[in-house]
Amino acid sequence: MLIEPYLELAFGFSPYRFIAKPCALHVGIQDSGPYQAQSNAILEKVFISITKYPDESRLEGLSKQLDWDVRKIQCWFRHRRNQDKPPTLTKFCESMWRFTFYLSIFCYGISRIWSTPWFWDTRQCWHSYPYQPLTSGLYYYYIMELAFYWSLMFSQFTDIKRKDFLIMFMHHLATIGLITFSYINNMVRVGTLVMCLHDSSDFLLEAAKLANYAKYQRLCDTLFVIFSAVFVVTRLGIYPFWILNTTLFESWEIIGPYPSWWLFNGLLLTLQVLHVIWSYLIVRIAFKALIRGKVSKDDRSDVESSSEEDDVTTSTKRPCGSSSHNGANRVNGHMGGSYWAEE
Repeated sequence: MLIEPYLELAFGFSPYRFIAKPCALHVGIQDSGPYQAQSNAILEKVFISITKYPDESRLEGLSKQLDWDVRKIQCWFRHRRNQDKPPTLTKFCESMWRFTFYLSIFCYGISRIWSTPWFWDTRQCWHSYPYQPLTSGLYYYYIMELAFYWSLMFSQFTDIKRKDFLIMFMHHLATIGLITFSYINNMVRVGTLVMCLHDSSDFLLEAAKLANYAKYQRLCDTLFVIFSAVFVVTRLGIYPFWILNTTLFESWEIIGPYPSWWLFNGLLLTLQVLHVIWSYLIVRIAFKALIRGKVSKDDRSDVESSSEEDDVTTSTKRPCGSSSHNGANRVNGHMGGSYWAEE
């Protein structure tokens, strides 16, 4: 989600240029693009017009046509695919922007609802409904959250395609629907609880990404394990027993079955299903981190495999067709940066 041009146009200030990029360079991330594949008109034509993932028969045909080794052609296609991916510097700056937003919006949200009665007693979400005043602080909280999730949904079509594209698309639709629906129906009290709960773990994931890109592996693993614990507690514990309990049962008891009860709770239950799926993936990664001593490949990673990322790294040190004995799934002892994805 590259919002850099819009921020610079709107405010005349570039967070990427003046904050994120200097921080990335300070921690040792190089300001260089991905490895460029060797120029070859035939392979480029196949890559663009036919397939980016040639099968064995096509590889053998290209090998005879170019008099290249099959391994060398495979390597060329891997480099060419990775050539279209953003470099580590860009991903670091993007994660830094998201970390800043998630942390800021969480602090803002918790400061607005900490002293409210419904934060400590969810039954207060339905007392005097729908005649509940909307303060300016909660209004701005809603607007910022809604604008951010709209940007996430649109940018999903221009970002790197990931394995969980459909799940993320459903998540963004459900989130936007819930924020809009709760605002229109003046369900702001329970809406703020849902948004704040979801923001409580997101900044930890982005912090782990930043540590990963900077190759601070121990810090990366620690942050990811903390994120996993917070995610599971909030999404599989607090959310169903606190949020769903009040929307499904307490609201029915206090104000009765209002007309949109089914739609509202249907969207909330959709989020819960997604929480279960993500929790399984996250716990599996965290478990591997604890067992192996480092975070392994993210099951929500880019479509490209780990061996392909390794080829990009090692190719800067040896010719494309040479063999490697350094371990297929390691990049300088660290997990490849592209294995991370936003929640």
